[in-house]
Amino acid sequence: MSDETGQQRYLFPPAANWLMPALTVMALGALVYMPLVVGLGASPRTTAVGYAPQQPIAYSHALHAGTLGIDCRYCHSTVETSAFAAIPPAQVCMNCHAAIKADSPALAPLRESYARGTPLKWIKVHDLPDYVFFDHSAHVSRGVGCVSCHGRVDQMAVVRQTQPLSMAWCLDCHRRPEPHLRPLEHITTMNWAPGADPSVSGPALRKQYGIRSTEYLTNCTTCHR
Repeated sequence: MSDETGQQRYLFPPAANWLMPALTVMALGALVYMPLVVGLGASPRTTAVGYAPQQPIAYSHALHAGTLGIDCRYCHSTVETSAFAAIPPAQVCMNCHAAIKADSPALAPLRESYARGTPLKWIKVHDLPDYVFFDHSAHVSRGVGCVSCHGRVDQMAVVRQTQPLSMAWCLDCHRRPEPHLRPLEHITTMNWAPGADPSVSGPALRKQYGIRSTEYLTNCTTCHR
């Protein structure tokens, strides 16, 4: 447009010329980025019930945790003190298998791992997205049993995902944790069951463990940091 002197004037400053190209790049980026985010969010590694990847060794939790009754914490030794449940090194396995089935062909990868000092490449079954913070110790030390998230692993020859691990699923428990609480001495007891009236023990255990308010448990920053 022109002013009264006939000089050309503009409604927007020259810098606005970059606005349309920038918006175009952002729109194109969204077309690429959003399907990626949705795809990762819907990955079997995070949401698919039944996900059961093939592991480097056919390790049976049904045998070790079920038939033999080995406590979860023997292998996952940091679960009570760390955000992560440790994957046992070959040395832990060899504590038994140096003498038991020491020549089994199925355990050849274990013996090789132990001899070379290189870790076995186990595949995570319950693999949350990187934008989610989950602390095993915070749950285990406050009465949430292994079975609540992992299912009856003591009956699984091949470990599989039994829960969706979605945000909605987590929030269901964070809004009302009482039904999922148990005495700490039964934290790894797979077949433990509450008494006839769980509504009595749940609130008492929540008070005993000092579990924070529902407002805190459902705050975004509790899991997204």
